[in-house]
Amino acid sequence: MISGLGLWPLWVRLGWNDIRQRYRRSLLGPFWLTASMAIMVVSLGVLYAQLFNTPIDDFLPFLCVGLLVWNLISSFITEAGTLFTGAESYIKQIRLPYSVYVYRSSWSKLVIFAHNFVIYFGVIAYFRIWPGATALLAIPGLILVIFNGALANLCIGIISARYRDVPQVINSAIQIVFFVTPIFWKPELLKSKTYITDFNPFFHLLEIVRAPLLGTIPTEQNYLAVLLITLINVVVAAAFFARYRARIAYWV
Repeated sequence: MISGLGLWPLWVRLGWNDIRQRYRRSLLGPFWLTASMAIMVVSLGVLYAQLFNTPIDDFLPFLCVGLLVWNLISSFITEAGTLFTGAESYIKQIRLPYSVYVYRSSWSKLVIFAHNFVIYFGVIAYFRIWPGATALLAIPGLILVIFNGALANLCIGIISARYRDVPQVINSAIQIVFFVTPIFWKPELLKSKTYITDFNPFFHLLEIVRAPLLGTIPTEQNYLAVLLITLINVVVAAAFFARYRARIAYWV
């Protein structure tokens, strides 16, 4: 991983190239994602605020930040299937640390997240919300989200290189996780059924970024859960990579 980190000019350029290729000849480029996200936040925010009888100035910022962070988290999971298979030409022609492809993927996702993040500034400006210094806690939270996403990316990328049906299964599963994670609804609505969020790792990853951006401090339970998730991810990713790294070039 360290050797790949030293090649940062390469994976930064590759990540930029991925974004440019995806939106080649497009007028707005990746800002099409920002525009569609903004429309989604406003339209669904107004609708669900009415459905849940919640003040819109409370619900729409909650929904906005939730969708922004969820898109970042889910992109690591859903796009992990092409981590190595999508880099087949590089892997078979040039010898590079496999971590370069992980950093490349993570960088491009962070850039897209930064593009979309302008929606958050628009929302808090419109509703005159000021999270204060608490918002700075979102920075270590975001680092933990990206770190865990990169580890999951590596594991799923290795498995998907061997079994090409895995991305389809994950894409189906992530849609279910989306609806059981508090994004369109608030955790308070669960009342006594808090186990739905307590045992949902995506909720804790989401909350350590969302809560500070809304001006509240994540709970101790959120941080402990994320630390446990990180530890498990490190162990699993290290085991997978040590076991199967020599086979990746043959599988792709």
